[in-house]
Amino acid sequence: MNDTLRAALWMIGAITSFTAMAVAGRAISLELDTFEIMLFRSLTGIVIVLGVALAAGTLGQVRRQKLGLHFTRNICHFAGQNLWFYAITLIPLAQVFALEFTTPIWVILLSPLILQERLTAMGLFCAGLGFLGILIVARPDATAISPGLIAAASCAVFFALTAIFTRKLTRTETITTILFYLTVMQAVFGLICAGYDGDIAVPSLAGLPWVVLIGCAGLLAHFCLTTALSIAPASVVMPIDFVRLPVIAVVGMAFYNEPLDTLVFVGAALIFAANYLNITRR
Repeated sequence: MNDTLRAALWMIGAITSFTAMAVAGRAISLELDTFEIMLFRSLTGIVIVLGVALAAGTLGQVRRQKLGLHFTRNICHFAGQNLWFYAITLIPLAQVFALEFTTPIWVILLSPLILQERLTAMGLFCAGLGFLGILIVARPDATAISPGLIAAASCAVFFALTAIFTRKLTRTETITTILFYLTVMQAVFGLICAGYDGDIAVPSLAGLPWVVLIGCAGLLAHFCLTTALSIAPASVVMPIDFVRLPVIAVVGMAFYNEPLDTLVFVGAALIFAANYLNITRR
């Protein structure tokens, strides 16, 4: 099995986890704000990471040599994830994911600057083709730009930076180290942001399973994504995430009565084509 296929299989796990997190995030948003969601998600993640690391005997791998890079990576992710949770409460899920899918385009364009990965003419073509598909799906109206659209579009830039810095960390850091600092640092960020006003809401018994699901799904998604990025370049791994688009479109239609039209699948076809070209050129 070649590296591209192995990375693609890990990304299937990430896609499933991110989809579950979107459903859970929308469900719990009636009780918690985005900072509180991130706080409890990270606390759940700390328990899981420590438990798995102790069981696997990998906790000793955690080291402090790259704290600055971990901090930068997690600030980017914390900003992007808060914007994402905010956006899913305001606009259709398919539109959020479509705008979020500019992430691979930013990865392709920014990787040469940060990771010194080669930018090719085919890479630019794939980015342009994927972006065209996203515009067809999202169809943003320049005369009616909403906070949800701005949040969804902005989170993509932060997610791209997160992916790039994750790729850089995987050159020297273990997955246990990356996930440990992911959960711990973002728990601190969440505590500061959620508690700045001295009032942190606690999830109800009915909402607790959604919080746990967000924590588990978010951690599993990052484990799958980090593993994929350790196998293949960021500019190859991230476009695979485009598969989430038709999946979340169906979820939105089935659970939230969100409209599903032909243009969604037309755009998705272009995105799949861009994804296929990007993978096969490797």
